[in-house]
Amino acid sequence: MTEVELKSGRPASRPLSPHLQVWRPTLTMTMSIMHRVTGAALYFGALLLAWFLIAAASGPESFSYASAFANSFIGKLILFGFTWALYHHLLGGVRHLVWDMGYGLDHPQREWLAWATLIGGIALTLLTWICVALRA
Repeated sequence: MTEVELKSGRPASRPLSPHLQVWRPTLTMTMSIMHRVTGAALYFGALLLAWFLIAAASGPESFSYASAFANSFIGKLILFGFTWALYHHLLGGVRHLVWDMGYGLDHPQREWLAWATLIGGIALTLLTWICVALRA
């Protein structure tokens, strides 16, 4: 908190920057938060991928245990979430790249890019899993 002198001459204590109660949640704000969340989720997904690869290199017994986990309901749910996080984070990065080039910063384009990130991540995830299911 900082001390600010009011017109009345007495000091008032108030925050240095706006807090969450000042801002109305928007789609772009939500997508920015999700970009950070999916970035963190990708770290844990990378650990699972490393575990799977190490198990594959360690021998058939280790690989069968890792493979059984990956093929379980929980394993597939985690892999589905990892796939969505990967696509959502990728598209969020592309959205930020477009903004860094100076495009899409106005209100209608900004909202359109946020919707494209959301819908595109879901669509690419479903498309990937449909292709995997058809191949199996």
